[in-house]
Amino acid sequence: MALPPRSEDAGQGQHETASLLKGGEKEERVFPWQKKEEEKAAPSEAAPKPVSPDKEEKEVFPSPPIVPPAPPPTPPVSGESPAPPTVPEMPAASAPPPPPPPPSPFITEKKRFLGGKGWLLGLIILLLAAGGAFWWFSRRSSGEEEKTVELTYWGLWEPPAVMEGVIAEFEKTHPGVKISYEQQSITDYRLRLQNALASGRGPDIFRFHNTWLPMFKGDLAPLPQSVVTQIGLETDFYPVGVESVRSGNNSYGVPLMTDTLALFYNKDILTAANVAVPKTWDEFRQTAYQLTQREEGGRIRVAGAALGAASNVDHWSDILGLMMLQNEVNLAGPYDEIAKQAFDFFMVFSREDKVWDETLPASTIAFAGNKLAFYFGPSWRIISLRELNPNLNFGVAPVPQLPQIPGQEKPVSWASFWVEGVSAKSQQQSLAFEFLAYLAQNETLERVFQAGSQVHYIGALYPRKSLTPTLKSDPLLGPFLEQAPYAKSWYLCSRTLDNGINDTIRKYFEDAINRSLSGGDPQLETTVSQGVASVLEKYGL
Repeated sequence: MALPPRSEDAGQGQHETASLLKGGEKEERVFPWQKKEEEKAAPSEAAPKPVSPDKEEKEVFPSPPIVPPAPPPTPPVSGESPAPPTVPEMPAASAPPPPPPPPSPFITEKKRFLGGKGWLLGLIILLLAAGGAFWWFSRRSSGEEEKTVELTYWGLWEPPAVMEGVIAEFEKTHPGVKISYEQQSITDYRLRLQNALASGRGPDIFRFHNTWLPMFKGDLAPLPQSVVTQIGLETDFYPVGVESVRSGNNSYGVPLMTDTLALFYNKDILTAANVAVPKTWDEFRQTAYQLTQREEGGRIRVAGAALGAASNVDHWSDILGLMMLQNEVNLAGPYDEIAKQAFDFFMVFSREDKVWDETLPASTIAFAGNKLAFYFGPSWRIISLRELNPNLNFGVAPVPQLPQIPGQEKPVSWASFWVEGVSAKSQQQSLAFEFLAYLAQNETLERVFQAGSQVHYIGALYPRKSLTPTLKSDPLLGPFLEQAPYAKSWYLCSRTLDNGINDTIRKYFEDAINRSLSGGDPQLETTVSQGVASVLEKYGL
């Protein structure tokens, strides 16, 4: 992550400049030419004596005056200049000291340089120091000094403790970059996120549900083709992940996880009844009926399966959507006879078989309390169940399928998961996509999974086919990934709390379920078909 210049460094530079200028002043006070100017200014009876190189040197390095002995006077010769005056001899007892060393050419040159242009050098240094100090302080005061580039990242399910390790590794290899991760609440998340993006205060990177692309397409920047190729989006990610983020010729997100709907079963209840886990819907219906235990008067004590209602069946819309897709229903409508067949099969568990009713607690609570044999949920419900009952003895299996023609099997499962995207308003899109590509690497996904497992019991399931073998043998997580290659998704996903495309369409089907429980017509072909069509039109679908 470049640091601003330290204030003490600036002070040191100013001190050095001041010392250099001060040294210059000291040199100037001893220059011989300055001495001459002073002598001119002061009146004198005698003419100034010439200054020898020895005298210049003594101005810098003073030493005791030495007068050499003079020869005896001789009479002048005609035509010659008179001899210099004689100087008395020094006493014989005192030997003359050695003559002074010749002047140093280096010192002399230095004196000439400083003496002639020292004021100019000092002025230049002063101006440079003043200008540098002004520039540095002005940057500090205006906030324009070199900044750390910050990316804001809104997540949902992973607490900062899960993400901090991989974020720190990215920052280490990208000096000057800071990733600010914020875990958001799911409550009103979609509305808060879109409002923040619209106002320009939104994050650079954010998590959104795989069904939200119609609502967020205008807020998302398309992935560069180089990133699509680099991460192997079209080759190594599960098909439902690729399809969920694609619109036209562009992809608008990177799946960092996947999840499917699976069948949870109570091992103790099945073992006591000596029954196997069903693989088809016909087997499932018969086994659920067999496992249902009733009190006198017909009240359900242990339910066989949580189906046929909306009020207390968690993930009811995912289950209904799964049944319709398996029955090859066009979920966009209009809903015809095959849609009604799937709907009626969902309702048969409460209306006819009565293995579940609305007097029972929510299906997650009932299953955690050993009061339910079969329960449908995504992988993250493992966390909920462990928290509700750490001693619950349960297993997980793929969802039942319709009877398949041997050799022509076309199993269908249901997917609901979250993906990461980059804001179209981000000023750091290139860096944001680089960070997403880093998060999508196998090594990074494995680190996030391990960190999540330490916090939650399990981590986010891998979105890559190449990582499936690492969890295939896990008895709880393996079945979710086993279904991932043939999973599909649509706008009937539960627990998105989007107050948008999912919640609105789910409400039409919820009303149909309630009408059916009351003995009325579910109105699939009229009210539901028309309502769903209006929602899809609103979002350009």
